[in-house]
Amino acid sequence: MFDILMFLFESYFHAGRYPNSDRLSRKLSAAGFEEEDIHQALTWLSGLEQLNKANYPSTINDSGSRCYADLEIKLTSPEVRSFLTFWEQSKMIVPVEREMILDRVIALNRVSLSLDNVKLITLMVLWSQRQDLDPLVVEDLLVPIDPSHLH
Repeated sequence: MFDILMFLFESYFHAGRYPNSDRLSRKLSAAGFEEEDIHQALTWLSGLEQLNKANYPSTINDSGSRCYADLEIKLTSPEVRSFLTFWEQSKMIVPVEREMILDRVIALNRVSLSLDNVKLITLMVLWSQRQDLDPLVVEDLLVPIDPSHLH
């Protein structure tokens, strides 16, 4: 699924938006992605499209430290939680965006996603919420943590 998210970002970032689900499904299939992965990605993207800052309490951006629920601790590594805290404290994201990122991480229901995968999720959430992303933010989120991923 993460290959599909990267494909979407690389293919449609400059257009500002990817096609609707039916058209996107055909394009992904033509690009050689497996039907199961396409279905999973489209389901995940549907949840992403439903995220709206207005659906979160307005006081969330005024809150202090974030305490994680047991499920969130189970599905996120300490490295991921540190990344989110650092990005929030550095004003790269606001608390409501952190919650949106966590929503999309938890939606996958996978134990200990890699930080690279969470960074891609972060990129997709920010892209869905903002028209213009700072190129340095994009670069930071796309550069793999694991040096073996570098070309």
